[in-house]
Amino acid sequence: MSSHPTTILRYVPSFSRILLISTLLRVALIGYSEWHDAHSVVKYTDVDYRVFSDAARFLLEPSPHNQAEGPLARYFHIGSPYTRATYRYTPLLAVLLTPNEWLHPSFGKFLFAGCDILAGLLMYELLVSVILPTSRRAGTDAQAEKTKGTRASEQAGGEDTTQRLATFLVSLHLLSPLVFTISTRGSSESVLSLFVLATLYYALKGRWDISAVLLGLSTHWKIYPFIYGVACLGVIGSTGGAARRGWRGWLGTVLNGRTIRFALISAATFVALGVAMYAIWGQPFLEESYLYHLTRLDHRHNFSPYFYLVYLTYPSDPPTLEPVFWKRLLRSPLTSFVPQMTLALGTGLLFGQRREDLVFAWFVQTFVFVVFNKVCTSQYFLWYTLFLPLLVPQLSMSSRRAIAYGAVWIGTQALWLGEAYKLEFLGQNVFFGLWIRGLVYVVGNCWVLAGIMDAYGRNLSR
Repeated sequence: MSSHPTTILRYVPSFSRILLISTLLRVALIGYSEWHDAHSVVKYTDVDYRVFSDAARFLLEPSPHNQAEGPLARYFHIGSPYTRATYRYTPLLAVLLTPNEWLHPSFGKFLFAGCDILAGLLMYELLVSVILPTSRRAGTDAQAEKTKGTRASEQAGGEDTTQRLATFLVSLHLLSPLVFTISTRGSSESVLSLFVLATLYYALKGRWDISAVLLGLSTHWKIYPFIYGVACLGVIGSTGGAARRGWRGWLGTVLNGRTIRFALISAATFVALGVAMYAIWGQPFLEESYLYHLTRLDHRHNFSPYFYLVYLTYPSDPPTLEPVFWKRLLRSPLTSFVPQMTLALGTGLLFGQRREDLVFAWFVQTFVFVVFNKVCTSQYFLWYTLFLPLLVPQLSMSSRRAIAYGAVWIGTQALWLGEAYKLEFLGQNVFFGLWIRGLVYVVGNCWVLAGIMDAYGRNLSR
């Protein structure tokens, strides 16, 4: 934002206290989940956590009908996590959660909550060491001569303000109900969030080799982070060189020794992990972890603008070749994939030109990726809200506009959820009305994104 009320920051506790509160809150919720699940039909624990736990158990308990199928599987006496129906993740997740079987069933929840806390630490370090000092320098360069005589006396106060502001911004993430409920219910999104933040951390520090390795790891864990590589290539190619015009200049920026090195390291990490997983677990790993998501058709209600079209054209069981062209077109993954990738990769190329713009570029890329994904649930919102604490200091926006954007973002979700309640709990046929509200959600979110982009541009032009 353009200015931050110092009166609010005076009441912000220390960062260590925020970490303690955030940790205790998560421990308490995990403990509560044990009691709640034992006494209620409606469980606190996410159904995905039960899938993860079952997959970990299958991994530890091989049998004639549960064995790893890779070329090197005979050297390992382990089962396959894909024996568990609907497990469509990397085997590394099941490996991480094996202590659920021999230590405690809630081990995974503590692991995910710990990743939340580590993500908060990375956010704080980025804000204090990179983002806030850069924002402050950009805002004070014009007044450098006027403040020259008083800088030494104000330096200590400035550092304290920076730390308090960083604490306040990180607390918005750590104490967000969306964040702490998802991790304590047993969703693994916090692990990916930690990987993505670590990738960003080393990118902003200019340590591109480590960032490339982490990008490859993130993409192995869940495929969508590969879109960040486009913005990284633009930043790496622009570093240390004069601005070049025209398509030849752009091509020279994206394709040079530094960018090729980054791409090769990242791709090699991704391929190495994939080969290792395939060597042990074989074709089921490829089918469930990657290929399934390319051909997935989900007719269940969600925020996606494509859900109703998929619902109307969902293939019969067993599936048959659809003779009607427009129905085949709607079922095709390309119908959603092409516009989604055009926006996600295009914004990365457009905004990924300076290291200072990397947070903004990744935020915009993720936002459009989620909004135009063929499946969109509330859990996916974490993918882009993760960057908000890092982006807010770089926005020039009035409080009134910020409230308006927040109200539209929450209000469009509430409008959709109200109709979804009628479908899911009352059994009413409101599919069309739910789809219309989903389109309102898309339009509202695009308006919010446009406002954030405008606020970022205003900050740059100051």
